[in-house]
Amino acid sequence: MNIQKVTSQVGSNTITFETGKMAKLADGAVTVQCGETVILVTAVSQTKIREGQTWFPLSVEYKEKAAAAGVFPGGYFKREGRPTEKEILTCRMTDRPLRPLFPKGYLYDTQIIALLLSADGVNDADILSMNGASAALAISDIPFAGPIGAVRVGRIDGQFVVNPTFEEREESDLDLVYVGNKTDVIMIEGAADEIPEEEFIKALHFAQENVQKLIAAQEELVKLAGKPTREFEVCNAKQDLLDIAYEIAGDRIEDAIYAASKVERGKKVGALRDEVEAAIKERNPEVTDFEIEQAFEFLQKKAFRISILDQGKRADGRTPGDLRPLFAEEGLLPRVHGSALFARGETQALAVTTLAPAEERQYFDNYAGGEDSKHFILHYHFPPFSVGECGRMGGLNRREIGHGALAERSIEPVIPSESEFPYAIRTTSEVLESNGSSSMATVCAGTMSLMGAGVPLKRPVSGISVGLVTDFDDDGNLKRYNTLLDIIGSEDFYGDMDFKLCGTPEGVTGYQLDLKLPGLPLSILEEAIHQARDGRGLVLDKMLSVISETQSISEHAPRIETVKIDPDKIGMLIGPGGKNIKGIQAESGAELNIDDDGTVNIYASKAESLNRAKEMIEMMFAEVEVGKTYTGKIVSCTKFGAFMEVLPGKDGLIHISELAEGRVEKTEDVVSVGDEVTAKCIGIDDKGRVKMSLRAASREAKQEEPAEA
Repeated sequence: MNIQKVTSQVGSNTITFETGKMAKLADGAVTVQCGETVILVTAVSQTKIREGQTWFPLSVEYKEKAAAAGVFPGGYFKREGRPTEKEILTCRMTDRPLRPLFPKGYLYDTQIIALLLSADGVNDADILSMNGASAALAISDIPFAGPIGAVRVGRIDGQFVVNPTFEEREESDLDLVYVGNKTDVIMIEGAADEIPEEEFIKALHFAQENVQKLIAAQEELVKLAGKPTREFEVCNAKQDLLDIAYEIAGDRIEDAIYAASKVERGKKVGALRDEVEAAIKERNPEVTDFEIEQAFEFLQKKAFRISILDQGKRADGRTPGDLRPLFAEEGLLPRVHGSALFARGETQALAVTTLAPAEERQYFDNYAGGEDSKHFILHYHFPPFSVGECGRMGGLNRREIGHGALAERSIEPVIPSESEFPYAIRTTSEVLESNGSSSMATVCAGTMSLMGAGVPLKRPVSGISVGLVTDFDDDGNLKRYNTLLDIIGSEDFYGDMDFKLCGTPEGVTGYQLDLKLPGLPLSILEEAIHQARDGRGLVLDKMLSVISETQSISEHAPRIETVKIDPDKIGMLIGPGGKNIKGIQAESGAELNIDDDGTVNIYASKAESLNRAKEMIEMMFAEVEVGKTYTGKIVSCTKFGAFMEVLPGKDGLIHISELAEGRVEKTEDVVSVGDEVTAKCIGIDDKGRVKMSLRAASREAKQEEPAEA
């Protein structure tokens, strides 16, 4: 075996790349290690294009194995199940920076597989997966414009930290995943606790400096174990077909893409495409539908880009810095806990927030380490009717999970802690119309619905997207560009960038950058950050015009009351086999949630249930007081008296001499088991035994009667 190994010191961490030992039949395979976390990443690309292939079939799979953490998988079958959200998000983060680095028109099936082999619970494996994918492609014979480097940047006490551990991330107010090449940024993703834009920009430059070390290590590995690039073919638009497309539609395509609405644009563009198709087939009967589509798309893309760069005019008539018309409404659904509708142009999202007891929080496997639960959840749904199409309804796809995660992490920094607001919170977003940046509409609608549900957010969050159109010379040098605020679907499809930025007036909370370019100068991204800040401020103004402050909790939401008990008495509240707590819940109709520190959260939809549960708990832990009168049931009778339940779990003896005035021969002559009686506490001995008296309570009642009269 020709085993080659290189290392890179990134911050306080040493990252090791190794190839030649495992998975040698793959086109490229490396193991990447940081601490005791080890991941195997392979790259394979087919040598023939599948018949009828019309797009680049790149797939990325990331799998965390339970054995890596030294545990058994849960469930009956004891096997890893369907991909977790963490695995899906890691797949997406690995895929997005790689995709623009393959040759244009490369349509060979290509697959990246990352397997977590060892997890130390200290170092996250997602960054290793991204670097491993780059290294596996770089040493293979697959055409790839890499290598690239990926780092995570945190900020602890104002100081940037590269690739922080799980423990360090808990103290960090920044979670930035950054991927770049030697000079430019390719992808970013993450969240922050309202970090000012200028600090965010500094973090980007800090990350760019550190990716250089990982790129250098991979370049060294390529020198030691790299293969020559294979021969391959690309499928691009044919010039003779482009000439026909320009002849038929060149002078009319601009008018079609400037139509006022998405539907109208679609109809006009579709009619032109039919004309182009008919003309091409007439002159070239053997042409394929894919070749026609390539030629027409090239025509559209060129017209779209020239219009923006030369005239500053966008498909819907806006200038590059214009927002679409905004609409917002809060509280439109009657029975839900919180609801809001938000729209920008033809993008519309309906958000609904639901509150539940804190124990309803979501738990999940975390073989690689990190958090294993969360009390705020945001789910994003994208039905086919939102784009005017028919489609399959069923399980979630990776896009929905990714967009939901972006919106969730953008709002999460302003969600109150569980100690401040002891609820589990779920927000669902139904995208009703989509023409660009539905995830940002989800952030806005979600924020409004949370405020309407009574969740005391630190500050409201808004989000916006920024696009980009570029023009390069024949040598690949950037000649000119234009950034676009609030992009629509066609600007995302034909443009070069989709940069989403969320935040409050105080700073950034969430972000995601997707590029179709092999890299972007940080100066352009900085420009987009400032443009997005101004744009999201206008969006926030619209939101606050509808709901400016947190509302009271809905009458349909569970009410909550908190009481504190001695932690040593938690077992007493629960009771043997849960008898006591189940009894309280059954009688009151409320739900109880007990924390280890003795905090008892009581949840109920009705005030009566809440008050009854609170009263029962207080009674259970109350102390019997001498001189106070109590009402309770007789629990047993003896020759020398009767025992009554003074407080839950606490009995007192009514001596036979205290049952009534005069002599009592037999206890059962006065009381029986199950009778409810009122007695006065007349003493507690040194051993804590309680003495009760029916006679004293009766005398006291008679003395009060004349006073009342």
